[in-house]
Amino acid sequence: MSENNDTMEENGQPRDDLPAVLEFLRRHAPFADMEAEHLDYLARRLKPVFYSRNDTITDPADGPASRLYIIRQGRVRGEAPDDGGNGVWELVTGELFPVGALLAHRPVQTLGRAAEDTVCYELPRNAFHTLLDRSTAFNDFCTRRLGNLLGQVRRQVQSSALEGLGGDTTLNFTLRQRLRREPVTCRPETPIREALQSMEREHVGSMLITDDHLRPLGVFTLPDLLTRVVLPSVQLERPISEVMTPDPISLPGTAFGFEAAMLMAHNGIRHICVVERERLLGVVSERDLFSMQRVGLVNLSRSITRAESVDVLRRVGKDIHLLVEQMIAQGVKVGQITQIITLLNDRIARRIIDLHLREADLPDVQLAWLVFGSEGRQEQTLKTDQDNGIIFETVKGGPSPDGVREKLLPLARQINEALDRCGFPLCPGNIMASNPDCCLSLEEWRERFRRWVDQGTPEHLLKAAIYFDFRVIHGPSHLADELRTWLLDRTAGNSRFRKQMALTALNLRPPLGLIRDFKLSSGGEHPNTLNLKLNGVAPFVDAARILALANRIPETNTTQRLGQAAQAGAVKERDAEAWIEAYDYIQMLRMRKNQEQAAAGQPLSNHVAPDSLNPLDRRILKEAFREARKLQSKLATDYQI
Repeated sequence: MSENNDTMEENGQPRDDLPAVLEFLRRHAPFADMEAEHLDYLARRLKPVFYSRNDTITDPADGPASRLYIIRQGRVRGEAPDDGGNGVWELVTGELFPVGALLAHRPVQTLGRAAEDTVCYELPRNAFHTLLDRSTAFNDFCTRRLGNLLGQVRRQVQSSALEGLGGDTTLNFTLRQRLRREPVTCRPETPIREALQSMEREHVGSMLITDDHLRPLGVFTLPDLLTRVVLPSVQLERPISEVMTPDPISLPGTAFGFEAAMLMAHNGIRHICVVERERLLGVVSERDLFSMQRVGLVNLSRSITRAESVDVLRRVGKDIHLLVEQMIAQGVKVGQITQIITLLNDRIARRIIDLHLREADLPDVQLAWLVFGSEGRQEQTLKTDQDNGIIFETVKGGPSPDGVREKLLPLARQINEALDRCGFPLCPGNIMASNPDCCLSLEEWRERFRRWVDQGTPEHLLKAAIYFDFRVIHGPSHLADELRTWLLDRTAGNSRFRKQMALTALNLRPPLGLIRDFKLSSGGEHPNTLNLKLNGVAPFVDAARILALANRIPETNTTQRLGQAAQAGAVKERDAEAWIEAYDYIQMLRMRKNQEQAAAGQPLSNHVAPDSLNPLDRRILKEAFREARKLQSKLATDYQI
């Protein structure tokens, strides 16, 4: 309907409605972040064009895209030209298109049609590329549209969460940035008394013991004073080397705060040495990382490790909700938050297993406790149930698998019930170690997986989607490692099985609508909502699993699988980055909703009503669902579905 107006690019055009155009642009991304001169450049070159309902706006047959469209009012529907006019996307006021076609100098891939009477601002192609060169904000949005929007919502969420915590910090800094002072050190031969005097004088809680070249040899902390000096009645004239902890744990200055936090929690320590080229640069403490925390990650981890009963673990587990709230406030990435939740849940499970193993009369066999599903992927949110099993090794002349299983199942039942008391509900599908089908020898697990891969019935595919994301959380890992290597060899060589998995995965489509932004549930327990797990997270998880099985990628975590697939050349790096950002956003939204539900005393749910979201969240969620569609299109192309 519009004529080619590239001639506007040189000088723009005077316009009486400039204030109104600028006011409209400033209400939408990325224009709100652009500098005034760049926004003015854009506004003066926009031409409003009216389209009646069902008018064609863009068409693949028109050749390379010639202009950018910004929807002023109305809706635009994208239709697959070879699919009978079925819609594949819908855009509303403030959204712009076809960015990808303009960047690539190619025709659009879908036919854009006005879904109702619509007005679009149109920008000539030359002006679009000039603006890309001049405006960093505009360029960043167009080349990393989803990432740019996510940056806005992360700042919004962080600001909101901080209101209740009264502070401002983040774990996305390098350790070098957190070094406050020169490290307080002494030589190994320094008397304990002299080291303590130095700690008192310097107001520090730890002393680093180094050699002449500042290589860290050990660390001594105030808690060590009680357990290693006072209680054993060690003379203060003895050298500090006798009571220090040798070989202190360290990270380079380029490591991030999150890495240090996880390392502290894993090892139950409060200090990390920052070392480069074997030379001590300084020390980062738990307080440096969590200056505003009311629940310390390390303290929580230690409390779990030291718990002597299931009741104590049950009480400690309640603090995880508060910790997650704090992590959100600190700007921690959602993938990091889920790893922290998984770390603490792993510790609770390990402690429960240890407490029950004390009293158990077990056969002399090697065994390990497995977790499947979201815990196997290290992607647990606050709403999770149990998916676990046992893998064990039989030896020649020893008990048979049935004999070992007979001994293990009562113990497994006790552990499953204890986990239930600690907030991990029993699995409705009985995917638990107390089920004989989930307590198997290495050979039995291998035979079971072989049958699923070779036969590929609907039931087998459903089970594979859960069990193939397995991970060891207690016991030796070599049995599971051997099983994984065998499984990846089997699936990489069986394209029929992977195609069956792809067909199953494509049954869960992102809930994008045509009449409205989203397709909502029409009934059931949660009417007029979106299921963020089933229709949001699952498409990414399923596709990443298939990529891993096809390319022998041993990781179970979804974002790691997508990243490894890009490194293997199976997908484009830029696509993988967009899919990871989209997946992370949906996970973040799930976590935020779970936090709100927990605070209100409501049962945790994966359902969200779009009307409860602010405009930015709605827009990003729709963008994230579009990325899920793109990933599914990749699967469909790969397996010719």
